[in-house]
Amino acid sequence: MEFPIYLDNNATTPVDSEVLDAMLPYFKSKFGNAASKSHKYGWEASEAVELARKKVAKLIGAKPGEIIFTSGTTESINLSHKGSLESFQGKENHIITSKIEHSAVLDTCKYLSGYGVDVTYLDVDKFGFVNPDDVSEYIKDNTMLVSIMMANNEVGTIQPVGEIGNICGEKNILFHTDAAQAIGKIPVNVNELNVDLMSFSAHKIYGPKGIGALFIKNKSPEIKLTEQINGGGHEFGFRSGTLNVPAIVGFGKACEICEKKMYNEFDDLIIFRDRFINNILQKTEGASLNGHSTKRLPNNINICFNNIDSSVLMSEMKELAFSAGSACTSADLKPSHVLKAMGLSDADSRSSVRLGLGRFTTNEEVEFSINKIVNTVEKIRKLS
Repeated sequence: MEFPIYLDNNATTPVDSEVLDAMLPYFKSKFGNAASKSHKYGWEASEAVELARKKVAKLIGAKPGEIIFTSGTTESINLSHKGSLESFQGKENHIITSKIEHSAVLDTCKYLSGYGVDVTYLDVDKFGFVNPDDVSEYIKDNTMLVSIMMANNEVGTIQPVGEIGNICGEKNILFHTDAAQAIGKIPVNVNELNVDLMSFSAHKIYGPKGIGALFIKNKSPEIKLTEQINGGGHEFGFRSGTLNVPAIVGFGKACEICEKKMYNEFDDLIIFRDRFINNILQKTEGASLNGHSTKRLPNNINICFNNIDSSVLMSEMKELAFSAGSACTSADLKPSHVLKAMGLSDADSRSSVRLGLGRFTTNEEVEFSINKIVNTVEKIRKLS
């Protein structure tokens, strides 16, 4: 085993060696600009981008022309939300989202509210589920966008996205889902889920950082988004800027690998996840699971160790690399907004940790980590 053992795969994943091998030629020998249409180097780059676009689309059941490459999920969310709102200029618009969304959604909605957009933040239950009936209840005549994440980045709760998508479809309201944590881990088909807009990134599925995508459904009437990055009209006019060809190639390869391995990995990760959870809860006094026991991502574990500060627990286990929650808020000392929305106290929120298993997690690492956590919690309790 190599230390520290990496257990933060919900924050990011290592690049798969097959992905890296696919990317390398596009840094040197095939270095062309995909927008250069007059010579071999540009043609090579453009062909590689379009092949990757097909691979990304295939993983989620989309058409290649429905995939827009961005720098990551955060940019995709900004393009989705700001772009759709700006296309409805002159109207008093309303958005529905939830209290447990990633900060990329919450901060974008906060920004839009400063420009007069009305935002409704839905409550969740103790497991972190959004009730589709609440979506129906809060829809107004001027509701133009509903944004509910597919799977939560902290507690792994998998939302009833299909039901919400059907509700929005019946009302002719745009439906966006943040699928950064879901794709590659669970089956995702944008048509079956009735999704209009979906954002996701490569670095959550063993691809490179700095590359993501926005799915924009090809429908009638056409979904109109105002470009947020101007300068050349790349990506079908939705997102200007020279394409990051090596990263796009890596993204495509990562999606291709996920399509082949996802179901086997799903089964393996659930075995590891449940063994981890069951052992911790059985052997550790004052431990409880945050989120649902089964309707969660196969790799996600979020546990509250009553009256033990998560920062203390992490400092006592240098052999393990894990987190107290979202990487985007890891420097924030405030309690998790996700856990608070689920009804946990500030104290219990600060006593919770998130562990994310991954493709390269081994049985030996799982056994070591379980024993290390159990023994460390017992040690801290005795000292306190």
